[in-house]
Amino acid sequence: MNFLSQVWQFLTTGSHWTGPDGFLAQIKSQLELSAVAVVAAVVAGVGLGALLGHTGRGSFLVLNSANAARAIPSFALVTLIAIQPFIVRLQQGGFVAAAITMFALAVPPILTNAYVGVRDVDPAVRSAAVAMGMTSGQLLRQVELPLALPIVMAGVRTAAVEVVATATLAAYVGVADLGFNIFAGLDTRNNAETFSGALMVAVLALLVDLLLASLARAVTPAGTRVSTRDVRQRGTGLMWRHAGARG
Repeated sequence: MNFLSQVWQFLTTGSHWTGPDGFLAQIKSQLELSAVAVVAAVVAGVGLGALLGHTGRGSFLVLNSANAARAIPSFALVTLIAIQPFIVRLQQGGFVAAAITMFALAVPPILTNAYVGVRDVDPAVRSAAVAMGMTSGQLLRQVELPLALPIVMAGVRTAAVEVVATATLAAYVGVADLGFNIFAGLDTRNNAETFSGALMVAVLALLVDLLLASLARAVTPAGTRVSTRDVRQRGTGLMWRHAGARG
């Protein structure tokens, strides 16, 4: 109980919430970093994934390369990028290094789900759209992407939660986000501070997931809504089936 009392005291101390190093400033910094990385990953991942799903060309190489890249430790990657001379010379080099690392982390699930969602569109629906005179671009934009939206949003949610949870590594390269308390607590062996920082990250990741879940439901047509579990099962199983088939 003594440890929990220390955590409670740390979290309820007003000075830990205000100022440039307070929780509020750290949350803002972490959300900014996560938003930059996830938005960039959505643009790149959905665009490339939808194109691969629509054409079926090059999917095996691109998808397997993207998923293989997930094996690279984020801590090693952010450190390697941060020490590059052209990054060091930047005024916000740490933020740039962390954003690139989080972008690399976010792309694979978004790319995979976009590919799977488009490839899984009912062939009969495609045939009907083509029979109506739709071009290839119209078919992708007006039929395939809207139908793939539930799976695409599941990929975005997965990526966003992973990025928010992992963005704490940015504190190691000088970004004052929620990782600051985790690293500071580890350095000073202050377990209450480390736990408090980790708890704040977990709560923030949960809130982001709930927000994106509500957004996904709002933008998804009622007729195409499926459960989150079904979407994620399809997004993993079908990815390997389609990638193997195209290989």
